[in-house]
Amino acid sequence: MYLRYTLVFLLSFLFLSDVNAQVRKYSNEFLAIGVGGRALGMGNANVSLVDDVTAGYWNPAGLTRIGDDFQISVMHAEYFASIAKYDYGAIAAPLKGKDKFLSFSFIRLGVDDIPNTLELIEPDGTINYDNIKSFSVADYAFITSYAQKTKIKGLSIGGSFKLIYRTAGSFATAWGFGLDAGITYEIKKFRLGLMARDVTGTFNAWSFSFTEREQQVLHQTNNIIPENSLEVTVPRFIAGVSYEFDIKNKFYIVPAFDIEMTTDGKRNVALKTNTVSFDPKFGLELNYLEIVYLRGGVNNIQKLTDESGKSRTSFQPNVGVGIRIKTFDINYAYTRMTTEKNTLFTHAVSLNLGINRKKNK
Repeated sequence: MYLRYTLVFLLSFLFLSDVNAQVRKYSNEFLAIGVGGRALGMGNANVSLVDDVTAGYWNPAGLTRIGDDFQISVMHAEYFASIAKYDYGAIAAPLKGKDKFLSFSFIRLGVDDIPNTLELIEPDGTINYDNIKSFSVADYAFITSYAQKTKIKGLSIGGSFKLIYRTAGSFATAWGFGLDAGITYEIKKFRLGLMARDVTGTFNAWSFSFTEREQQVLHQTNNIIPENSLEVTVPRFIAGVSYEFDIKNKFYIVPAFDIEMTTDGKRNVALKTNTVSFDPKFGLELNYLEIVYLRGGVNNIQKLTDESGKSRTSFQPNVGVGIRIKTFDINYAYTRMTTEKNTLFTHAVSLNLGINRKKNK
């Protein structure tokens, strides 16, 4: 049982294939989860709205809205009953003249302490539990982002370079890189945003290193021994719009709408064709005096078919709260990864700290 568990988990995670170079429909999906309690609580509808250090992830052009001399953010979340740990950290600061901004972000999604039972059975057929060791499967992303204001009032541009490292114990590693680009535009109380992720394609080069003993076990259990390969993530585009309603300079209502366009074929989303799919996201934020925040959002709208063959529309609900204490923000989101009702929800908490914060206009 332990042997089967390790083999299935390891091989399914690595998307093993005998193809040397291939476009993957769900490549680097850990970068699509989202960061920050504010955005997660609003169903990831954040491309036009983002105005803090998390813009390095959502839309680098949004970094120009930071009103601090320096800003730092951290987040932690756990998925699938705490099996998978998700961590994020970032820093951002304006450059000389304060019309250009630079940020550095870090993301890790990992499953730790997985039992490695490839050597559970000795060559003579006996079982030796002392041979069970543990390993981790993890994805890492290091993102460097730059943004600047343009001569056109309200228009900002930005870009990000992503370095990706993926590992599965001592069995496999992958290095990858890619580029993102984004723009934001503000006109009165409207905010518009456009984000192009993996705009040049993101490439992951996989390298596998199994020992002779491990290869023998894989062969005996009818598993494919993978070869070094190149994995390509194709571009996706996200457009967003948001608007701020001001009620007596005390209450603020901010609805936001994003639509994500993927170019890797038909996906199970609200709108789809054979080559392009459109995934809408809706978010709403209410706040009082920019101190207390209530949030909600809907995303992952899908068509599902039950055992009787009947189809139904499902979606992923999200809620969140936030509080601002001078230059310190605490944001909480109650969310999950899928639309399935039996999928456990997760608690995501993020902290933002700004130095020399200036009140937003």
